[in-house]
Formats: sequence, structure tokens, C-alpha cells
Amino acid sequence: MRTARWTTLAGRAVRFVVGTFRAAPDAVRPRQGVPVPFGAASVWTVGYDGAGLRRVPAQGGSAEIVTVGCCLATRAELREARDAVERGAWVNATRLPGSYCALIRSHRTVRVTGDRAGVHTVYWVHEGEDVVFSTSALVLAAYAGARPDTARLLASLALFGIDSFQGASHFTGVRRVPPGHALVLERGRAPRTEPVARVPAVSFEEGAHALAQRLPIAVERRAALGGGRVSADLSGGVDSSTVTSLAAGCGPLLAVTYTDRHLADQDDVRYARRVATVFDSLTHVEVDGSAAGVGHFDMLEDRAALPVTDSPSLSLGLLALKQAQLAPALAYGSRLHLTGRGGDNVLDTVPTVLIDLAHTGRRREAVRRITAFARARRAPVHATLRQAARTVSTTRPRALSSLATTISGRQHPSGAADARARAVELLSWCGALPSAAWLTDSGRRAVAELLTGQADQADPAALPGADHERIALEQMGEEHATYDQISHQLWGLPIHAPYLDTPVVDACLAVSGWERRPAGDFKPLARAALTSTVPRFLLNRRTKTPMDASFHTGLRSNIRTLRAVLRDSQLAAAGLIDPATAQAALESAARGEHAPVSALHYLIAAELWLATAPTRRERWWETAPAPAQEAA
Repeated sequence: MRTARWTTLAGRAVRFVVGTFRAAPDAVRPRQGVPVPFGAASVWTVGYDGAGLRRVPAQGGSAEIVTVGCCLATRAELREARDAVERGAWVNATRLPGSYCALIRSHRTVRVTGDRAGVHTVYWVHEGEDVVFSTSALVLAAYAGARPDTARLLASLALFGIDSFQGASHFTGVRRVPPGHALVLERGRAPRTEPVARVPAVSFEEGAHALAQRLPIAVERRAALGGGRVSADLSGGVDSSTVTSLAAGCGPLLAVTYTDRHLADQDDVRYARRVATVFDSLTHVEVDGSAAGVGHFDMLEDRAALPVTDSPSLSLGLLALKQAQLAPALAYGSRLHLTGRGGDNVLDTVPTVLIDLAHTGRRREAVRRITAFARARRAPVHATLRQAARTVSTTRPRALSSLATTISGRQHPSGAADARARAVELLSWCGALPSAAWLTDSGRRAVAELLTGQADQADPAALPGADHERIALEQMGEEHATYDQISHQLWGLPIHAPYLDTPVVDACLAVSGWERRPAGDFKPLARAALTSTVPRFLLNRRTKTPMDASFHTGLRSNIRTLRAVLRDSQLAAAGLIDPATAQAALESAARGEHAPVSALHYLIAAELWLATAPTRRERWWETAPAPAQEAA
């Protein structure tokens, strides 16, 4: 078992925003909270420096804006957004460059909203006439005494194609404002959420033009924030290499490529080296994880030392790799680190958009594209077409109800057995993963009840492609948010994902998914938008490097620690999963045999989160001082 030492900046605060909307004075306030003047609401930030907070106060009018996070708007753009709010166009304040939480006051109405990808998500609790909101569900759980919602954890573990959360969160009783929505607060009215108006659908050419404007802004303005000390991932893939290329055009840049003995001869490293030779401003560093003695699931032995995240984070399984990868950036004095996370979500698409294509009436084209999909995956064509036909004729409520019936049955659903069967399954609304076999009777009942409740509220007009794109985007946004939380706490280095900025997401997802990935092509939207600023050989790349071998090596090296995590399983102690079947899957994966490795990774992250998430109220909250009495 390999071990490594933290290179941590101890005592760095978790970052979040808290606000209260109530008539009476606040009885409690967040510890270390810095008050933010804002209309009728009491607002505090915790852990943010001056650059993370921007205010556009009302100047003679009745509108004001506060952004927390990474708002990249110029002062003029912020003032224009405030003036638009004054005129009733509050949505303009949600579409500024960057990724942030926005507090928007218009007359007596307050709206609180995060970004469309869910990097900054808003949560809230409602007690009588009082509302408390935050960008941290964990902080609100401590406030309300809420416990983790294990049914939703189980659904994330055992099912695919499911939005496990919607308006809920990882904690029972703590509500979530779905990304792309706003929490609306008004005196005398019950709080509610309402959707942020989406940009209208556009042609491929219009989307490429918008992306050509917005992604460079997302990268270049971040590079300016870094003041000449910026670093970036350079994996060699299209997404990170594009961000690196744009950043290198702005000035000095340290680009870091992570490799190991399994990855050294793959295409990623070759492309990374080739990109690095194009830019004189770029300093390229390769980090060999094998030589450094790091791997997946290292550094999990001391659970008390693990960073705090708002939800289970897959990045916990990559701590040692990330520490090694970011070490050159820390030595360089980087002020922010750029990644290509989210590129697959906005430049590429999900298979079920072909079902949406069929719903437009273009069934002959859909059949042709589905046939090509099956052949590319070496899946049986007729079985794939039959599954597609079933999905076309099934509504989301019916699909959820059917899955609830399956998951609650006495026979354990096993999910797809091999890659070809899994390819067929990818064209369904939803289904069970092989890890569903780990659930006990109680676990299956809990998940079935969740599915039944969702079926009762599901929109029968929803389309699977659009639904799955949204779910995948929000999952990526959440995972990126936890990675940023980890990096900020342990190493003091903010992690940025320009592809997840709302203006970039809007530009890409306004183009239909089947146009973003036509048959036989890969990320043509990037090629159409960025050829003038990014090396053409990169945008013409078609290959993608597998990471499975590195994962299995790390799992074998840390098997004793992972056995201990599952032995102490809180889900098993609650009678929700069978520890013997989960342990058997872990042992199979360690031997290199077929096993649901993604589910194992999530289970380990979930168990560590359940064991370490600090939900004591005194950890996050303190008594507010009594208001000063006016002199007689």
C-alpha cells in the first residue's frame, strides 16, 4: 500500500454563501461569515476573498445584483445587467461571463440562482415564514438538523438515466433549486422556484459563432485574473488542449500533463507534447505518477484528514494523483488552474438524442443513425432498433413506473452483462446497473418508492435525449464543484472549468445534440468555432485514451483500505446494501475481473462522505448578537 503526505494549507475555510429572508432579526449566523449588504435579505459569505464577491448596488433605482463565485463580467456589463433587472429583464444577470451564484433584487422581489451546469447550486430550507438559503446543502443540513437522504444515494449507485435529486438534495428536508432555475422570495408569499428562460434553439452555424466568442472570453478573462501565474491541465484530449491553447495565447502558462506506465504510450501524451511545441508562452511539465509512487485510492487511510465536500466526490479516489498533478502548479505559484471538464457534455452528446431526433418526425434519419451507432459499438442492430422503438413509444412516467416495479421485485436486477448489451441499454429511458444486485430488500423498496414518487410528477412530454444531457451536465457540474472544494482546502488552488460557464453551455446546447455529433464525426462544433485559434491537428483528433488499467492498479494497491471502508459501511449498517455482494465485487475488481468499477468508485466515495461529513450545528453556526436597543 502506497502512502503520501498532504501538501496542505491547513485551516483554509470551506466556501459558501448563506442568506436569510425573514421578518424577525436573525437568531443565528454562519461562523466566520462576512456580511454582504443586500436589500431585504441578510447575506453572508464564508471563505471568499474580495475577487469572489461582486456587488452592483442600486443607484437611485430598485434593482441590485450580488455575484459570488467567478463572475467575469466587466463593470460595464454588470451595470448593464442591473439596469436590465430594473426594466424587468432579471434573466440578464444570470448570463454574464463566468460561473457564479447570483442574488438579484428587483423592487421587493429577491431571486437567488446558480449556474446552469450546477457548479454553484442553491439550496434552501423553509420554516414557517422564514427561508434560509445557501450554496452548501451541508451547511443547511447542520442548520436544520437534517440527515443524509440514503434513498437518493442508493439511486445514484444502482440506476442510470435517473435524476436522483430534482428539487431535493443529499439531505432530507433540504431543498435544491434545480440548475437553470431561481428561488423567488417575496414578502407575504410562499417561496417558489421558477425556470430561467433558456436561449432559443439555433442552427449549427449560429452555435459555432456563439461558441467562438464565448469560450475565448471564459478562458482569457480567467487568464487575466491570474496575473501571469496561471496553470492548466494538458491531457492531450480535445477539451483540455483547447483550453490550454486559448490560455497560452494570453501570456505565460504552465501546462501539466499527467501520465503513468499505463498511459505513457497512449495518444493523449503524444498529442499533449505536440500541442506544447506550438506555443512559445507555454512551459510544459509531465508528471509520471508511477515514478512518483501514486495511484488511485491512495491517501484514504486517515479519514479525519479528508477534505469536506458538499456531496460525495469521485475526486476522493484521485487525491494522490491530483496532488502530484498540481504540485508543479503550486511550485510555479499558480493563482488558478484551468481544466477541460465539461467539454464532453457541451461539445458532444448522449446516445438518446437519436430518440429525440425520431420524435421530430425524421424517423428514417433516426433509424440510419441508430444503426450506425449499433455497428460502431458492435451491438446487435435489430436489438438496438427494438430498444429505440420501445423508448420512442414510452413516456418518462411510464419508464419510471416500470423501473420501480422491476427494482422492487424479489429478483435482483442485474443490468447489462457486457459492453454490447450496455450499448443497447444506452438508448433506453433508464434502468438498473449491475450494482443494483448489492441492494437488500429494504434498499430496493427505498429506491422503488423514490422512483414511484418521481413517476407521479414526471412530465409525459419530456424527451430522453434532452433529459439525459441535462442530468449528465449537472452531474459533471457537481463533481467539478467538489474537486474545486478539495483543491481549495488542501492546496489553496482554485480549479476552473470554462466549458461549464452558463454562456458557453447555452451556446453549445442551443444546437441540437444530433448536430453536435453527426455520424462518423467527433466534436465538429469545436472545429467549426475554434480552428482559427486552436491547432487544426488537435481539432481533427478522433481517438480517446482509456483509463481502466490505472484504476485497477490503484485499486489493487489499496485493497486493504478499501476493504475497511466497505467493512464500516453505513449503508450496510442501515440494512440497505448487502456487504457480502459489494465486497465480492471489490475483490473481483482487484483481481482484474469484470466488475462494476464505476459503481465501486461511487460507493467508496459515498461511504467516506457519510462517515466524515460534519453536520453538527455548532460547526457551521453561532448565535447572532442581540440587536442594539435604540436610546430612549
